[in-house]
This record gives sequence, structure tokens and C-alpha cells, in this order.
Amino acid sequence: MLLIDFDAKFTLYLTSWAEENRDKYAHADDMERDLPSVYDAFLDTPVAWLDGQSPGEYFDRFTDADELCSLLSDYVSANIGVPDMLLSRIADLGPQAEKPLLSRLEDTYRPQEERMLAVTLLRDINSFAPMRLYIRWQVTHEEDDDLCDNAIESLDEMGEAAVPEMLKALDDADDRAQEALLSVLSRYPGDERIYQGLIRLFILDPERRGILAAYLGRLGDNRALPILMEAAASEETNYLDFIELRSAIEGLGGEAPAREFDEDAQYNALFGPED
Repeated sequence: MLLIDFDAKFTLYLTSWAEENRDKYAHADDMERDLPSVYDAFLDTPVAWLDGQSPGEYFDRFTDADELCSLLSDYVSANIGVPDMLLSRIADLGPQAEKPLLSRLEDTYRPQEERMLAVTLLRDINSFAPMRLYIRWQVTHEEDDDLCDNAIESLDEMGEAAVPEMLKALDDADDRAQEALLSVLSRYPGDERIYQGLIRLFILDPERRGILAAYLGRLGDNRALPILMEAAASEETNYLDFIELRSAIEGLGGEAPAREFDEDAQYNALFGPED
């Protein structure tokens, strides 16, 4: 099947629109603000190169999830931008798309882009099928960081259903994997392993204290207040980490210590005098 480069078609459409409407805009920023509506118009406009169909409805005629996922694979293999409309149509089919998406996700010989799209689409259709696979990726680091991060986002979306399996995985996880799992588990207080794991990592890695403080604040266990207060008061804590610490402290009902950051490079980059 002929693969249509919708990105290239939109670029031509946009170029024509910009030429026709240039005099209506005093500044380029004003034109950029209208780009979403221009894209919507592109999707809704019937065109000859689709035999009178509009780009937005082109993939609606496909009802077979296997065929649509094969098209996705073809686009990736051909190094042509995967159309948003194709992705939306796959997601529209919901559970029908789960099996072909899983087969692409589990195939480690597939291009990274294709597997990333499979993760996102499985999340869009609310699939829980890859839950254990996503957790294993965190523990084994057998996949690319971007793929693991996308999987963590999916585990987060799965909610409490993923919590028991993530808790089981903590014992086999190294520090990096524990932080990834605890970033999700911090939403679910009640298990001592979550609090102790976050505190251990907070003490162990000063460079990660900002984000770990955010997780502790989200967990809502005020036992963390003394250690958060101590870190916030430390001269070794930079401005950006202090902001996260202060937010966590205040969220737990405490009051962060007063600090001055006149000598802090991050603070001066944000608020220092202009040259």
C-alpha cells in the first residue's frame, strides 16, 4: 500500500496558508498561535490526492487492527512520520488493537520508535497486559532509558492495580530501578517499604534530593520532615533543590528554614541582575 507522507502534505498546506495570510499578522508569534487551527483545517479539508477524502477521515475506513498496526510498522520502516490520524484510529479500536501492539512491543528486533509507539498506544487503550513486562524492564535495565521511562508512565496510569507487583519487584531492584518504581509507589501510602525506600535513596544520593523530596512530599508521611528540614538548611543544597524541599516540607505541614542564595549559580541565573 502506498504510504502517504501527511507531514510533507501539511508542510505544503502550511506554506500556502502562510503566503496567503502573511499580511494579516504583524508578528510571527501571532501566526504561530494560529497553527493548531490551521492543522485542524488541514485535517478537515477534502483533497484530490485522497480522492476527495479529508486527511482527518482517511484512516476511518480501516477497521482491522492488524492492518492498521502493519501500516504503523511500514511507516516506521520507511522512515516516514507516522500520521497522528493513524495512531488515533488504532487507539479508537481499543481492545482489538491490544494483541498486535503487544507483539510489536515484545519484539526486541523492532525499531525503537515502533516499540515506543506501542507503549503509548497500549496506554491509550488502557491495557494492563504489559504490566509485568514494564516492571521487569525497570529491574533488568534491558531496554533503552526512553522506553523504560515511557513504561513507567504507563505503570503510573495503571493506578493501584500495578502496586502489588511493583512492591514485589523492589527487593530485586537496584537503586536506579527502585527510584523509578518508588516514583509511582509514592502515590500510594501505607506500605512501610515505600517510605523506607525513599528515605534511603534520599540519604544515599544528595544529587537526587530535589526529585526524591517531591516523592516524599507526595507520599505524605510527616516522619520525613526532620530529614527534609536538615537538607533544606544545608549550605550544600542548591536553590532548585531547595524549592523542591520547601514544597515537600510545606506539604507535610512544616515550615522550611530561611535561606539566602546570593552566591548560588542557579539562583543568579534565574534572578541575578541582567548584564
